[in-house]
Amino acid sequence: MIRINKYLSLSGISSRRGAEQLIREGKVTVNDVTIDRVGTIINEENDVVKVDGTVATPVSRKYYILLNKPQQVLTTLFDPFRRKTVAYYTKSVPVRVYPVGRLDYDTEGALILTNDGDLAYRLAHPKYGIRKIYNAVVNGIFRQEDADRITRGVKLEDGYVGRAESRLISVRGNVSKIELILTEGRKREVKQLLKSVGYPVIYLRRVSFAGLRVDKLKVGRWRYINHQEIRHLKDLVGL
Repeated sequence: MIRINKYLSLSGISSRRGAEQLIREGKVTVNDVTIDRVGTIINEENDVVKVDGTVATPVSRKYYILLNKPQQVLTTLFDPFRRKTVAYYTKSVPVRVYPVGRLDYDTEGALILTNDGDLAYRLAHPKYGIRKIYNAVVNGIFRQEDADRITRGVKLEDGYVGRAESRLISVRGNVSKIELILTEGRKREVKQLLKSVGYPVIYLRRVSFAGLRVDKLKVGRWRYINHQEIRHLKDLVGL
């Protein structure tokens, strides 16, 4: 017998604290019944635990991969409407790995997946200030005054004030290519920031997450994160 949050941690889905949040959000089921108590005790031999519809099982070895996620792909392992998810692109990984944080459906680029729950939880937590670098193509000629507004902060749809470092990369006709660096990630934050200062996004790509880039990785392909890179990621979050 084991507490559900410990079981989820051993399964590599999240840390124990992160597992508690998943339970509060109603994403965890035991034998297809949604649970709402962090202290729930399960029988790890007989009970079937699922998170967002995906079966969770304890892991014996930790895996870390970097995927260059395509557009029109969900950052989840299961979708009840049968839309394509990142699980489709990671089928050849020997074990089930889980996405770290989110990357919008229509955004491509760097996405880490792992079964190391403690590392995943910290990399996704805003307090660790993990750098994410995006390239955005927008309508309009991006001006320095608008870059300054984004740096100072712009109120988003949920009332949160989002901000980012931004700079103009190039201009072609009436279209600008911009680089943005964020250390927190709200839902659709980059698009909201740019739209709020008058630049609708045409195309968005995350080129780097926590210093790991996908420049040399074809869209839809993944690679193992090497030992030096894993040590770098753990150092960033104090593990």
